[in-house]
Amino acid sequence: MTTTAQTTPSSTFAAALRRLYIVRFIFALAWAGLLFLASPATGPVVTILLIVYPLFDAAAVLWQLLRGRDAPRGRGAEWANVAVSTVVAVAVGIASAVSIPAALAIWGLWAIGSGIPQLIAALRNRRSGGQVPQMLSGGISVLAGVAFLAQGLQGSGAIGGVGGYAVLGGIFFLVSAIRLSILLRKNAA
Repeated sequence: MTTTAQTTPSSTFAAALRRLYIVRFIFALAWAGLLFLASPATGPVVTILLIVYPLFDAAAVLWQLLRGRDAPRGRGAEWANVAVSTVVAVAVGIASAVSIPAALAIWGLWAIGSGIPQLIAALRNRRSGGQVPQMLSGGISVLAGVAFLAQGLQGSGAIGGVGGYAVLGGIFFLVSAIRLSILLRKNAA
């Protein structure tokens, strides 16, 4: 027998994370689709897309911080992610006005700078469940970031690759949401 009044803070936070992860999955797929369509012709649309993604990331992590403020865990890594993503939104906008390789290099730095806090936050949230995909996502983000940085520094203008990065990140969010759904059902039984 389960009632919502008996929901514990950790299960409430897990349910909030599940919803957030589903939203992030949908956003990542939609954003990547738009980027794939726009990337052959660089210009203001690509610049706007490159700015929107890190801003959405910052907003999602901020929402997670505010929603989980009662969760017993450190939040420094998540605050760092919000700050890094916000700064990168500005930097990638400026860089894309200079050149797409510059924007790709900045994106790579961001993937590294946000992947590390994501990995740390997932390790700290592991008791909420569904965090293994987030741990993997954080680690892969760091590796992809190194690749994007190297490509940008070598003058590559292949910005469409960040769309694939977003899709993979979205898949990790979906897997986390599914895992959390399973854990919440087990705890409710």
